[in-house]
Amino acid sequence: MKAFEFKPKLYTALKNYSKELFMADLMAGIIVGIVALPLAIAFGIASGVSPEKGIITAIIAGFIISLLGGSKVQIGGPTGAFIVIIYGIIQQYGEAGLIVATLMAGVILILLGIFKLGAVIKFIPYPIIVGFTSGIAVTIFTTQIADIFGLSFGGEKVPGDFVGKWIIYFRHFDTVNWWNTAVSIASIFIIAITPKFSKKIPGSLIAIIVVTVAVYLMKMYGGINCIDTIGDRFSIKAELPDAVMPALNWEAIKNLFPVAITIAVLGAIESLLSATVADGVIGDKHDSNTELIAQGVANMATPLFGGIPATGAIARTMANINNGGKSPVAGIVHAVVLLLILLLLMPLAQYIPMGCLAGVLVVVSYNMSGWRVFRALMKNPKSDVTVLLITFFLTVIFDLTIAIEVGLVIACVLFMRRVMETTEISVIKDEIDPNAESDITTSEEHLIIPKGVEVYEINGPYFFGIATKFEEVMAQLGDRPKVRIIRMRKVPFIDSTGIHNLESLCKMSQKEKITIVLSGVNEKVHNVLEKSGFYELLGKDNICPNINVALEKAKQLL
Repeated sequence: MKAFEFKPKLYTALKNYSKELFMADLMAGIIVGIVALPLAIAFGIASGVSPEKGIITAIIAGFIISLLGGSKVQIGGPTGAFIVIIYGIIQQYGEAGLIVATLMAGVILILLGIFKLGAVIKFIPYPIIVGFTSGIAVTIFTTQIADIFGLSFGGEKVPGDFVGKWIIYFRHFDTVNWWNTAVSIASIFIIAITPKFSKKIPGSLIAIIVVTVAVYLMKMYGGINCIDTIGDRFSIKAELPDAVMPALNWEAIKNLFPVAITIAVLGAIESLLSATVADGVIGDKHDSNTELIAQGVANMATPLFGGIPATGAIARTMANINNGGKSPVAGIVHAVVLLLILLLLMPLAQYIPMGCLAGVLVVVSYNMSGWRVFRALMKNPKSDVTVLLITFFLTVIFDLTIAIEVGLVIACVLFMRRVMETTEISVIKDEIDPNAESDITTSEEHLIIPKGVEVYEINGPYFFGIATKFEEVMAQLGDRPKVRIIRMRKVPFIDSTGIHNLESLCKMSQKEKITIVLSGVNEKVHNVLEKSGFYELLGKDNICPNINVALEKAKQLL
């Protein structure tokens, strides 16, 4: 096995770096930094923390992921996928719990990278990814209803669950503030039409600037003071806080471990998915294990400064590529741009209307929903549709932790069922036709099976899901031949349950004076059986390279 090598893309990119590449990265980094600003603020507030913590996450995580990551163009930071998880953790465990969970997720991500499990993450079934991504989109949209309509709950706490939220929304819908709704609709409209006029400047930034100025003028000269802004709810600190190590105790670690796994798995999936999409556009190949380690380090560093979980962001990564980003330097520039904005311009963020940020997140949730892909998957086999719908509804109604766990279990069960369906066990009693053995016609004579001999053909993997199937086939026959030949030439692998099943069959046959002969065992399966000690029970004389030798052996035994 090849030893693990930690090779960040930055160090290989700098070997042949030039002034022209730097200028391209500089321009891309500046634009991506501007693109990231409104999203970082919106994700921070929607997650239940202050707006500057979203930017702090984008700065620290964005810098580390570009510095240590395995992708040339990946841009890291807070993403919409984490909003639901973060909000739930803060509701239940407070910000201290969020810090502990994020630190643990960082450690898990580093271990995934060290143990070279980057490739395994990519094998998570597509219906699960679409199911929980669409579910997150619906949940994000739900969290923004209060700000879109400017609802007032009279001090009543908004529940963290989906159904509870909608109940309280309907109960207080008579408190709608139509000015807030107008602000949200105007923001969504501006974001929607911006691509028709500008491909470089993000619609979310234009919407925030235009709507914030309009609301400010309405307050100053129109006397309209009923539109909530960030400053009405948060006090903003335009500085990087000092690093603080949280108090760790075993009880907190134990309680938050499932949540940390969810953050790590979601972060791994989203970052590697983003890196894979980027590879297809730029014609490069990212190092998934190095990328996971970078994501882990980023998630261990950001919570120390009050940040939230981070991962690779597909939208910002694509913005980086589209604006000419060539190397991880662009991601580092993007982090520096955000730092300058935090230190110099952050006080202006207090004038941004909450309804405007809600509009930004409505567009984010719409883009994340992938409803066209969801609709297309509904036409797939029933097993895929089942996984998709269960993951989706569990994400929406319960939470992402349950959705990922149950979705993966169901996907594994369905996969095993499919494998079981592909493995066939047949019984041959009379003769074997060599012409039926391959797609090439031969002139060989039929192989006659002597009386008192049965040939069992196993076609497919011999694992725990299929072991009982073999026993069922023999039970149905109910006869007692003198020799049982088991053809295993089409068995690619065998597991411990399969070995146990063979051992039980061998012992039972010996009691009944029936001899077992194995035929055509491939090298991989042969080594597994030899190490397990099965051949000592069977006898090495009863292992034959092919069916011809096995039939000759059977004649001798008769």
